[in-house]
Amino acid sequence: MMLEPFHAHEPHQAPDDDFLDAVLHGLSLPKKSIPSRFLYDARGSDLFERITRVPEYYPTRTEIGLLTARAAEIGAALPSGAVVVEFGSGSSRKTELLLAALDRPCAYVPIDISAAALYPAARRIEQGFPDVGVYPVLGGFHDLARMRLPLGDSPLIGFFPGSTIGNFARQEAVDFLLSARRLLGPGAAFLLGADLQKPLNILLPAYNDADGVTAAFNINLLARINRDLEGTFDLDAFEHAAIYNERYHRIEMHLRSLARQSASVAGRSFFFAAGETIHTENSHKYTPERFGRLAQDGGWEVSRAFYDENRLFSVNLLA
Repeated sequence: MMLEPFHAHEPHQAPDDDFLDAVLHGLSLPKKSIPSRFLYDARGSDLFERITRVPEYYPTRTEIGLLTARAAEIGAALPSGAVVVEFGSGSSRKTELLLAALDRPCAYVPIDISAAALYPAARRIEQGFPDVGVYPVLGGFHDLARMRLPLGDSPLIGFFPGSTIGNFARQEAVDFLLSARRLLGPGAAFLLGADLQKPLNILLPAYNDADGVTAAFNINLLARINRDLEGTFDLDAFEHAAIYNERYHRIEMHLRSLARQSASVAGRSFFFAAGETIHTENSHKYTPERFGRLAQDGGWEVSRAFYDENRLFSVNLLA
């Protein structure tokens, strides 16, 4: 089997050329919002990696512990000689655990929107697993429908760790699962992380750490707008806010205006009342039953689920 490198975008082309349109549209809404994918420029990706290491942020260390503890079972449940296609690969730290657990994986295809995260991680995997072909793809989830990856006849394993599925509204999550199913094709397996419902005294600190790393990650979106879109946001006039939305079972991240003010983007002005927010990210929390229904609506079935001993997180094997 031969794999040819594929790019959803050229390596040096910004994958989000719709950044300006999305920001102008989002700030024009009655309830202002900007899609969470724009949080991940080079600095945003670096700050997110720092978030995964703060004491309050349980998902990463819990999932890593789960993948480590159940590696033999996970590896035995997946096909030999497979191509691993990772969605939103980021630093690919968890990928090393999966590749080590598999029997003779032949290739790894990381897909990520951030070139600053994608290419260094791909090189590290290449060095650590010299027998595995590495074919990075620069692109976002919104590119999946037009991707056609020449992956030969090897079995395919989709990999989507980190509970990124929780960043999507329900219909967006269903659409992503359907797109992944089309991309991976019939007979593929899909290993997917999903964060579980838990008490607020665990949830809320995970998105508002004492060191302020998550706050810096959120505020960096405004810095990116100032830098890339001729924005005039006063970064000190906004604060990070993380709240739990009981109706939708999700943590929401917002940027809250501390005063009555205005800011412009590409010459267009926007007014903010004191206390008004820009909604920047969701992180849905699931029960096993709710996640099972989501997977089914997206064209998959949960064939097996792995949980840590405290039932904080789940890794789900979909078929």
